[in-house]
Amino acid sequence: MPAELNWFKSSYSEAAGNACVEVAVREDDGIAIRDSVFPERVLRTSRAGLAALVAGVRDGRSGRLPG
Repeated sequence: MPAELNWFKSSYSEAAGNACVEVAVREDDGIAIRDSVFPERVLRTSRAGLAALVAGVRDGRSGRLPG
C-alpha cells in the first residue's frame, strides 16, 4: 500500500488518536481502511463494498454470516 495515501480519522476518535479506524481514497478510486494500532494491516475495498459494510452495521447485520 503506498505510503502517500491521505488517511482520515473519525471525529469520534479518542484525543490521543491511537484507537481509531482510518480511511483513505486510493488512486483507483477504491477505499483503503486500517486500524491506527496496526497501520501496516490495510483492507482494500471498493466504495460499494464500504457502503455495504456501513449499511450492514447500521442494520444490525454485522457479525452474521449469510445462510
